[in-house]
Amino acid sequence: MDSSLLANLQLGFGVALAGTNILYCLIGVMLGTLIGVLPGIGPVATIAMLLPATFVLPPVSALIMLAGIYYGASYGGSTTAILVNLPGEVSSVVTCLDGYQMARQGHAGKALAIAAIGSFFAGTVATILVAAFAPPLAELALKFGPSDYFSLMVLGLIAAVVLAHGSLIKAVAMIVLGLLVGLIGTDVNSGIARYNFGLPELIDGVGIGPIAMGVFGFGEIIRNLEHGQKRDVFVKRVTGLMPTWTDLKMSFWPIVRGTTLGSMLGILPGGGPILGSFSAYTLEKKLAKDPSRFGKGAIEGVAAPESANNAAAQTSFVPLLTLGIPSNPVMALMIGAMIIHGIQPGPQIMTANPELFWGMIASMWVGNLLLVVLNLPMIGMWVKLLTLEYRFLYPAILLFCCIGVYSINNAWMDVLLAAGFGLIGYVFGKLDCEAAPLLLGFVLGPMMEENLRRALLLSRGDPAVFVTRPISATLLVIAALLLVIVLTPSVRKKREETFVEDV
Repeated sequence: MDSSLLANLQLGFGVALAGTNILYCLIGVMLGTLIGVLPGIGPVATIAMLLPATFVLPPVSALIMLAGIYYGASYGGSTTAILVNLPGEVSSVVTCLDGYQMARQGHAGKALAIAAIGSFFAGTVATILVAAFAPPLAELALKFGPSDYFSLMVLGLIAAVVLAHGSLIKAVAMIVLGLLVGLIGTDVNSGIARYNFGLPELIDGVGIGPIAMGVFGFGEIIRNLEHGQKRDVFVKRVTGLMPTWTDLKMSFWPIVRGTTLGSMLGILPGGGPILGSFSAYTLEKKLAKDPSRFGKGAIEGVAAPESANNAAAQTSFVPLLTLGIPSNPVMALMIGAMIIHGIQPGPQIMTANPELFWGMIASMWVGNLLLVVLNLPMIGMWVKLLTLEYRFLYPAILLFCCIGVYSINNAWMDVLLAAGFGLIGYVFGKLDCEAAPLLLGFVLGPMMEENLRRALLLSRGDPAVFVTRPISATLLVIAALLLVIVLTPSVRKKREETFVEDV
């Protein structure tokens, strides 16, 4: 590492290790673990709920806490997957396959320890990658013009479609719906209200809070109530948290491969941790000498996906911090949090606010260390929480969701919108439509429109600007290639198989 990177990391750790920031990092990772352990409310709804609470916090502390919730949830989801056979987070679905079988065979402690070690290793590597690659990417981003940004967002949306779980047509439909909802409000150039259905409450548009809370919070509550949430909780005393040397040897290369795969996939818009964990599990099964062991308690089936989803959760901050582009719904909310605090997301953060930039990166390592140190001794408490029936949990979750939505703008309309989007989210779930592309389309839509108009204004209405500028043309070619590749029958079939790995 060169001296400038070391100096920047020193600045970052100085910020992250400040007493207040450590406290908020601790609050974030503990809340994240809690919502990861308790199925029914994910990091998207939780961060949306807590956005108003961050108004009174310094920007650095607020963003460190929200980031901690995100990767803390990735960590906490593995606890439920191993002990209850119920993933607290979608990215932990694959961990159920072998983690729960290990628990039933009396190796719950071993599975939890390997998940923790894999997550910590992946988090450490991903933090170094973010620190190393973010500055050059931010420098490159400063050369982007409006047409380049528009093409980058087109590439991002196409990548989100390609990596989305399920049908391509449904993913495209969700993107388009998100773009349309993003158009509601006041036209930036003319100042005329558009698509607000004559409702003055919608003149400023639909907020990200009601959409995120409705689709990911209320929608999930309805689905959980429908399914009843009957759990076969592993209530035996969890022992043997120290894996043997053989366990570590068997897990080493799966952890390395999972970290590498997750780090690469986390940067891409769309899948991130979910695609990372599925792909890592599939890869390990393909490389195994005896694939029949998988699904019956193979330790590699815990090590690889847990490393992949944690690495992906952290490298997804790269496009956010360098380009101001969200790679998943949580990053879309992080952009909302930055704007609330008067910070313009994008490459200028590094020069305009280096304490925030490097403090967030350093806090990721601090947060991962806190997760390992605090969570393994607290396994017993998480097990007790898991025995709570969902009918006792959901009224409190619903109440906090409503309070969170209302307090963003103190507007009753936001609560009604969240309820409406909750119903829509439930219907989407029934139709097997993934909601993540909707939120990405909603966030990127207004930014795309703004850059499209700016590019055409600067080129005096000549659309050729999108193919004559080298950066823009390259991004559009990559987007077109992605689309062509994914539409080929063999790739399409493989893409579908990746998400249906015996789950």
